[in-house]
Amino acid sequence: MRVLEQFSVEGRSALVTGGASGLGLAYVEALVENGARVTLADIDVDAAIREAARLREQGFEVHVQALDVADREQTRLVFEEHVRRFDGLDIVFANAGIDPGAGFWNPGGWRNEDGQVDTLDPARWDRTIAINLTGTFNTLRMAAKYMKPRRHGSIVVTSSNAAVITEPVVGLPYMPAKAGVSHMVRQLALELAAFGIRVNTIAPGGFVTNIGGGWLKDSDVRQSWDAKVPLGQLADPEQIKALALYLASEASSYMTGAQLVIDGGTSLGRVG
Repeated sequence: MRVLEQFSVEGRSALVTGGASGLGLAYVEALVENGARVTLADIDVDAAIREAARLREQGFEVHVQALDVADREQTRLVFEEHVRRFDGLDIVFANAGIDPGAGFWNPGGWRNEDGQVDTLDPARWDRTIAINLTGTFNTLRMAAKYMKPRRHGSIVVTSSNAAVITEPVVGLPYMPAKAGVSHMVRQLALELAAFGIRVNTIAPGGFVTNIGGGWLKDSDVRQSWDAKVPLGQLADPEQIKALALYLASEASSYMTGAQLVIDGGTSLGRVG
């Protein structure tokens, strides 16, 4: 088999949570552009319907499901419907996540009054952990249920470089949630290897998406964040597609439990 043929996902079925925008949408596009049939699951149903319609107009097979990954029963039903529709499940991207709000430090150079550990609204903590950590567990639980009998599958989880570095402008709940996700992946990779199921993590740095209300699209904010990146600038979601396809496909058939950082060198530190 030629090397490029190993990247094919032709005819395989995939479910992507948080697939209506940002990195999730990039994952969906990478999959359908290479022949996969996809369930696009997202809590933002209007955006999901709009993006799925756009992709179907291009000839791709995309189906929409409303999903709040913190809702365990709803997650079960979405997976059940996917398996019924496609007679199985080959690929899962556990991507759904939320921004918890401001961290303790503002990019402008002052402390945020509501971002300190002693002033943080506990509701922000609870919702971030419910979506970013427990929601990922709910997703992986159902993925394993349907992949184990077939003894095959690829699960890709979106973590963050925030799992391994500190970032003062990012809200506190995000950091332990993503660290927990990354370690959960390693544990499940070990558990599920005997069933032929691979579990890997993508750990992005700064990508210009709608997370946090799309604040990275502001030119002044963007400039300050670009300056932190050794490669010189934040990334576009297009730049994550190749990595996503690699992990979804048989090109990564001997890889499990890995965390692949894609952050332009940010986690390496700064020069000067």
